[in-house]
Amino acid sequence: MERRTIGAGALEVGAVGLGCMPMSWAYSGSRQRGDESLRAVHRALDEGSSLLDTADMYGPFTNELLVGRVLKERREDAFVSTKVGLLVGEQHIVANGRPGYVKRACDASLRRLQTDVIDLYQLHRADPEVPVEETWGAMAELVRAGKVRALGLCAVGARGGRRSGGLYDGTIRQLRRVQQVFPVSAVEAELSVWSPEALDTLLPWCEARGVGFLAAMPLGNGFLTGTLTPGQGFEPDDMRARHPRFTAEMMAANQPIVVGLRRVAARHGEAVTAAQVALAWVLAQGRHVITVPGAKRERWVTENAAAAALRLTPQDLTEVAELPGAQGSWE
Repeated sequence: MERRTIGAGALEVGAVGLGCMPMSWAYSGSRQRGDESLRAVHRALDEGSSLLDTADMYGPFTNELLVGRVLKERREDAFVSTKVGLLVGEQHIVANGRPGYVKRACDASLRRLQTDVIDLYQLHRADPEVPVEETWGAMAELVRAGKVRALGLCAVGARGGRRSGGLYDGTIRQLRRVQQVFPVSAVEAELSVWSPEALDTLLPWCEARGVGFLAAMPLGNGFLTGTLTPGQGFEPDDMRARHPRFTAEMMAANQPIVVGLRRVAARHGEAVTAAQVALAWVLAQGRHVITVPGAKRERWVTENAAAAALRLTPQDLTEVAELPGAQGSWE
């Protein structure tokens, strides 16, 4: 698989990574099977999808434990990205950016992941009660201690930002602050055909500074694969059950996006899928972009990995760019 670099440290990873969250968190619980997920992670590494993206809050903790079972056997094949800064309660999630907590959380993640070092340690969310410089400073100490190789930050879009055009203004302000403390190697944010907002300011900010961009949810939470049926319904623990874009009405209204992706795919051969076109479009947005689709089955991992070899033509890119915008929003 094509390799791309993350940050000034030139850390190399496969252009298509693996988002491990769906194996343990946020999607249909009845379809989460440990053995099947383990096979999917192994397949990702076989295909060259070396970046494994997880977090301590996924599960919580169980996702890191699952990834750790693979790392115990294949640490040299993997680039491990995990996150810190969020605590999961019974009915709520809260941020914790206290330096002491960050250091304890890192040690706990290392134990669960069964490794001596985390390749990319990301701040999941900044704690509004703690200056972000203090949290970042604690994370930088982990680099100096040899427990972490590089630091990243997960972007948060501001409510109302889509209307004002400043969705990631707050994240960029945070990035400017933490850059004064220790270099940012990567930023993770949503980027897909139906959520392209990061292209306006966040992606250019990263490109200008040599910061890697990890494209989260590049398949639109599964919608852009074309495998979901309007009105199919979702289990109560599935985040799509509460997402405005996944009502039966909005899924039907957004079908033209999938139709357009399939039309482009057909020009590249019968075996090419809408999902692969969606991923290839994300990869075409810059050499510093690594796409991180979530998956929990081997077949989807294999299909996603193949997107790294798909080269869209200028005509394809224009056609995808001119697809109608997604309907339905959190706003």
